[in-house]
Amino acid sequence: MSSAPPTNELALTPPPPARPELPDGAELTPVEPRWHPSGVFVAFALGLAGTLIGVLVLGSVAVALGAEADNFPPGVNIALTIVQDAAFVIAALFVASRVARPAPWQFGLRGTRVGAFVGWTIAAFVAFAAFGALYSELLNIGSQEELPDQLGADSGTLALCAAAFLVTVVAPVAEEFFFRGYIFGALRNWKGMWIGALLTGLLFGAIHAGSAPDPLYLPLLAVFGFVLCLLYARTRSLYPCIALHAINNSIAFGGARDGWSWEYAVLLAGSLGAIVLLALVVRRLGGPAPAAFEQA
Repeated sequence: MSSAPPTNELALTPPPPARPELPDGAELTPVEPRWHPSGVFVAFALGLAGTLIGVLVLGSVAVALGAEADNFPPGVNIALTIVQDAAFVIAALFVASRVARPAPWQFGLRGTRVGAFVGWTIAAFVAFAAFGALYSELLNIGSQEELPDQLGADSGTLALCAAAFLVTVVAPVAEEFFFRGYIFGALRNWKGMWIGALLTGLLFGAIHAGSAPDPLYLPLLAVFGFVLCLLYARTRSLYPCIALHAINNSIAFGGARDGWSWEYAVLLAGSLGAIVLLALVVRRLGGPAPAAFEQA
């Protein structure tokens, strides 16, 4: 009795492809990292710890060189502010790296359509300006003048330029990177856009409790943080948020200077020009974002 030899079907079955086959010219759609909301608390703790260490180190050096512990000179205040901004940016990068290797586009440092950039930025500016005018009128609060003076804006041309650059460029970039780029991204993953924007706005207002000249400014800053989150959500880019933040800070900074007129335009052009240069450097060093994230 004869029979055919058994066939090893497994041996004849080709191995599965390493990844699903895609149509010619198609690529897998990249996804943004799913940052966990618990990372928000870790990032805040690390940022505050880094700030505290910087204050202790720089403050100790300043006191050793003869500065008063309760009245640091403007140069020390500028250095402390830079350390604080850097501490929170580094904290966000560190916590984000525990999920995936961070890239600039994941934090919103990516392009968007010019029309969306301009249109949504103007809409956000008008909305916040209207709310701010009504809020200030109802509560009779004045201009925010203390911070520029603490940074030595009235101590000479060089000090004025350093304070202006810090307030209108460094602060907007660092705060938008941390709050909109990381915090809002993590909270939006958790509770959606509206709740994420509300919580981020509240945190943004609260973190300024130490620098605001009056507690009545904090709700206004919280609303500003909320509006910036919505602007980021609509454009999918951090650059409109940085630009609007720089415009707001430029107006506030100039408002604290007596007799300014054409200086407003110079300050605004300089701050926005620096942000454009930053965008070009980020794109050159980090490369463009995936095509799916380059348009709003």
